[in-house]
Amino acid sequence: MFVIKYRKIFFIFTGVIVASAIFSIIFFGLNFGIDFTGGAIAEISYKTADFEKEKIPSKEELEGQLRNLPIGGFSIRPTEDDSFILRTRNLTEDERMSVIKALSFNGEKDVIQKRFNSIGPVIGSELRNKALVAIGIVIIAIILFIAFVFRKVSEQISSWKYGIVAILALIHDILVPVGIFAFLGYTTAVEIDILFVMALLAILGYSINDTIVVFDRVRENLRFNNENRSKEEFDITVGKSLNQTYMRSINTSLTTLFVLLALFFVGSEATQNFALVLAIGIIAGTYSSIFFATPLLVTVERLSNKNK
Repeated sequence: MFVIKYRKIFFIFTGVIVASAIFSIIFFGLNFGIDFTGGAIAEISYKTADFEKEKIPSKEELEGQLRNLPIGGFSIRPTEDDSFILRTRNLTEDERMSVIKALSFNGEKDVIQKRFNSIGPVIGSELRNKALVAIGIVIIAIILFIAFVFRKVSEQISSWKYGIVAILALIHDILVPVGIFAFLGYTTAVEIDILFVMALLAILGYSINDTIVVFDRVRENLRFNNENRSKEEFDITVGKSLNQTYMRSINTSLTTLFVLLALFFVGSEATQNFALVLAIGIIAGTYSSIFFATPLLVTVERLSNKNK
């Protein structure tokens, strides 16, 4: 397949993508939301009669009022009892009063402030450290699992190297959405919040599954060659395996991508960034499993043979 034949071109392209993502993260930085930094939380409601509930402003209307204030990033979400939860950075008394005034539409609506408190970061340093440890354990587990599964076809390439290649593809799949959101955070004030972290975790699972599907086909073809004593070259076997699976990967990714795009364009604003991160991650994961991980497997095999 041409992907294997012209793998150096795809390596260069992948290197440019990864370098651009790293540059974006370093140069622009990540715009962490109050879930990470802490701030203030307020709960408000509107004084209306039961038959006037349709006069309660929508979330979008309230966001429009708050965007005119110099309070930085914020998050406002409705509750089940027709109230709203507002999260912001720590506010001075004057800023708090200006927020209440804006939410009252300059006195046109009666606002009830149920509570106003300063809060710490939802994702604290202890939780972040535990998350990093958990990710490290997962990475080691993936390598060990793949090494165990591929142990019977390790004549041409050590089984644990399949796991290393899969992890390198995962790093690519995570760096791409993080780099893009670093740029968006700088240009459009998009924030990194809990939903962003959840989306990255979902990408990890989706991407490793996509890569393993291709690798598993390689394993089956290698085992078939061994049973039939075929002396087929490793790169030919990998290329054949890729031909047998890439349409499946693309079709599965497109199906998921259509749902995410619908969620992004038609869904609520609260889930737009979540859908966008997942969409970017799925595109990156599909690309890496076909155009990066599989060609890299061939390169690792050739380097291993040279060192023997």
